[in-house]
Amino acid sequence: MSEQIIIVRIMQLKNKINRIMRTLKNRMLFKFLFAILLLPFLSYSQEPGIHTNRVEDSENEKPDDSYLPNAYANKKLSPAYRYDSRSHLNPGGTGIITHQVNVDPGQQNILGDAANEPNIAVNPLNENEIVIGWRQFDNVLSNFRQAGWAYSSDGGQTWTFPGSILPSVFQSDPVLDYDNSGNFYYNSLKSAAGPIFPCYVYKSINGGISWNYGVYIGGGDKAWMTVDRSGGIGEGTIYSSWTSSTSDCLPGFFTRSTDGGTSFDSCSIIPDDPSWAAEAVGNNGELYLAGRSPSTAAVRIVKSTDAQDSSQSASWSQVTTCNLGGFMTAYTTINPVGLTGQPCIDVDRSNGPGRDNVYVACSVQPYFNSDVADVMFNKSTNGGATWNNAAPAKINDDTDTTNTQWFGTLSVAPNGRIDVIWLDTRDTPGSDNSALYYSYSIDQGNTWSANEKLSDIFDPHIGYPNQQKMGDYFDMVSNNTGVHLAWVNTLNGEQDVYYSFITPQTSTVIDEVSGNLNVSVHPNPTSGLVEISCHDKKKPIAIRVEIFTTVGKKLFSTPVFNTRHVIDISSQPAGIYFLKLITDDGLETVKKIIRE
Repeated sequence: MSEQIIIVRIMQLKNKINRIMRTLKNRMLFKFLFAILLLPFLSYSQEPGIHTNRVEDSENEKPDDSYLPNAYANKKLSPAYRYDSRSHLNPGGTGIITHQVNVDPGQQNILGDAANEPNIAVNPLNENEIVIGWRQFDNVLSNFRQAGWAYSSDGGQTWTFPGSILPSVFQSDPVLDYDNSGNFYYNSLKSAAGPIFPCYVYKSINGGISWNYGVYIGGGDKAWMTVDRSGGIGEGTIYSSWTSSTSDCLPGFFTRSTDGGTSFDSCSIIPDDPSWAAEAVGNNGELYLAGRSPSTAAVRIVKSTDAQDSSQSASWSQVTTCNLGGFMTAYTTINPVGLTGQPCIDVDRSNGPGRDNVYVACSVQPYFNSDVADVMFNKSTNGGATWNNAAPAKINDDTDTTNTQWFGTLSVAPNGRIDVIWLDTRDTPGSDNSALYYSYSIDQGNTWSANEKLSDIFDPHIGYPNQQKMGDYFDMVSNNTGVHLAWVNTLNGEQDVYYSFITPQTSTVIDEVSGNLNVSVHPNPTSGLVEISCHDKKKPIAIRVEIFTTVGKKLFSTPVFNTRHVIDISSQPAGIYFLKLITDDGLETVKKIIRE
């Protein structure tokens, strides 16, 4: 019997016992039984407490079912779930708005379909422009999936869902990102003649309204993608990697584009063969990958400092282990044919004390207890060379080892705040029913805010599109005032994609400050139209105009390349707003606007 089969069978046995123990609540007996099961196979462990469960070898996206159109010829509708206020679950605490994304033009839910595995991108030039992509199932009776997407031009208040990038074409595993010019990129598997499906990258230059025909990149299952926004020599470079065993361009499983997605390099190899890898670019253009080691199931961090240089091939300067106190898993009861969690990696890009820190988080199965998954965190203060492996932090603050914290997702705001969300079963002991939870850190991950429940409870097992999972991941983008989140729940009674904006309690109330610019705003108070004039007699200056609410939520952002501009805030309710102006020299001013 092969090592792979032995370990998979161990995990299957453990999961069966875990279901029983959830009911019996006898944790000591569970540990005893699992220890007995594990003893005959201890020789197969590569490191203490780390197991060689090569589940990635069984991954290979393929259409098991034929395409089926929506079961309702006229697209039967129902009310979409929306929530717009401070969390009713935590009055005075973290705020959240939640809007369904896969909706009809009237913002109604479309019955009979399913959507999962969402990814999000936000235009840095105008944060009102948001694009979310996902695996679209037009009919829940078929697992035939497509590259679904929707876009918003009003900050996620309303969504346009055109359908799929290539209608009736099998596509899967969407990953989105954006560049500093406001272009969006959509990376997706696409059906092909052979047994391995390649990836294509599609580009949108109009806020996600339409996409080009796509460019072949090689690719394979569990692909990820990131774009260099560091401002260095690699600015705009697109990086992608995927699981080697499913590669369409063996022996390679990494590529890049240095021309804005027009073409991609030949595939190359990454040391240590990381799978399920996520990526991040640091302040100096260095590239980090956080993936699952096939030999140990631990998280491995691989770094390249020269991938940003288009004149040479990428080389990898270091490979390190990031201890998260457990190993990444798949095929657990919470998500039967999907991942329990995928690693997330990000870099502190602030000018504060944490600048250049590298942060990693993932839902992992603990080495030494019966918990299915905890959200664990670790950091490096020296560019990934070493990690705080002696004491990784557990983000979920519950102590019960029968609860499951899955789909842990991390991002870092420009001011250095670290945001983490996950799904949590703690409110329904003995059940897989879950709710969205959130925690953040403002001191480089040394301490974390109390866990906050930000959604109602839902059953993750309903609405399956003839495939027993809610996808493999969620995705989010943090800014200084909050978190843009793309996630999945079943609050409609079926599986749908949602956009949430989370406003943590750390959002600072903005006060009017004296700026470095001679700026006038009139009329003020205003009924809607405001004229901004900047009087700088030395030279014309480029200005970025941003408008915030009093709790710091950005409503509007646009570049203006003259000294006079008119903005329209008539769509906003009466109240106090703040106008922020930033020049190309970095000078800024904040002015209070009263909306009558």
